[in-house]
Amino acid sequence: MLVDYQWCLEYSDQLRIQIPRGRIFCLLITSRSFPTVSDSSLTTSLSKKDLYFHLCHNPIIINNGNMSFALEPESGKKCYMVGARGLSIAGADEPYTWILTSLPESRFPEVAKVNSVWWFNVKAMIETKILSLRTNYGAYLVFKFAESTSGFERRPVISRVYIEGSDNGLRRSLSLDPSRNMARLSQDRGDGWMEIEMGEFFNENGGDGMLVCSLLEFDSYIAMRGLIIQGIELRPKSD
Repeated sequence: MLVDYQWCLEYSDQLRIQIPRGRIFCLLITSRSFPTVSDSSLTTSLSKKDLYFHLCHNPIIINNGNMSFALEPESGKKCYMVGARGLSIAGADEPYTWILTSLPESRFPEVAKVNSVWWFNVKAMIETKILSLRTNYGAYLVFKFAESTSGFERRPVISRVYIEGSDNGLRRSLSLDPSRNMARLSQDRGDGWMEIEMGEFFNENGGDGMLVCSLLEFDSYIAMRGLIIQGIELRPKSD
């Protein structure tokens, strides 16, 4: 569902949904919660409870198709994925390095595919003020490989999750396509895509500024090709 969020700028009521197990979930929909919105039928055609469950299982597309929004079923907290068009990809304007293409299994109109690169720098940036407060978030690269792929089994990539302007992000070395004798850190999402955790961030009060989730590879001496990125997802981690 493609949603232009203009109605959320005006709709500031708190949705309180009673669900099984007696737990009350609250979704605060304000201009602070959604950065940009347009199909008010989402609120007029569904009850509050149905709207809650719809958002748990059917991410909606926001920010002109560049981001998706959903709710985490157990906690009701906010989840976002920055799609390929919303990512900052070094060299993406060069068609021989990266290409934007469409896949039926993607929630976004376009995904980013590595055509042939010797290095890359991919970043997702999201304001902490739109995330759920007092929540520990995990950042996940959502990806797959084309039938013809090479280079990623030979070189790990470096991930960081940090606040813009700081250098406190823990660096992780990730093997996206590990060989048989290496541990596989990626997991099957069950929707046709794989994911791998890039790092985590605790959002205390939403006042930290811009959160950056980056993936870097600068030292490769082998051409890499075949990686397909749907996006970078931020969602609450289990306690």
